[in-house]
Amino acid sequence: MPKPLALDFDPIARADELWTRRWGNVPSMAAITSVMRAQQILLARVDAVVKPYGLTFARYEALVLLTFSRSGELPLSKIGERLMVHPTSVTNTVDRLERSGLVTRRPNPMDGRGVLAAITPRGRQVVEDATRELVGVEFGLEGYDADACREVFEMLRPLRVAAGDFAPPADEGAAREQV
Repeated sequence: MPKPLALDFDPIARADELWTRRWGNVPSMAAITSVMRAQQILLARVDAVVKPYGLTFARYEALVLLTFSRSGELPLSKIGERLMVHPTSVTNTVDRLERSGLVTRRPNPMDGRGVLAAITPRGRQVVEDATRELVGVEFGLEGYDADACREVFEMLRPLRVAAGDFAPPADEGAAREQV
């Protein structure tokens, strides 16, 4: 984990003040800077938990995805789609997991050119152990209760929709208005 900054001021609030003086009030600048810093902090916390298992958070996510599949295996293209990462990243992730003995590859019988990644029994054990530890530290969000975590999820969801990650169900907007 990175060493805490331990500053006697909030550098993002300071940047916001200076930004406002120079270019005017732009709350989105402070928001994006906060989100990016939060991502750094959380990734460092989560990676510290999974590192003893020879994982990064990206590799952990791939193992979790494989455990969610009915057969414990998925095409590499499907892994990339579900994890929302570039095919090169999936190849690298699966290469590392395979070298660690946590997944195996095999030709996809449904697609002559495709490859399946399959979780091994050792991979299943590693993902169970790492998950237990991540849940124990609440994925680095121990300062937030369940309602706050749901609020963060809901607050960021429109950004993901606007980016085209997924299309919300047609009735979702109406249901939200009723709440």
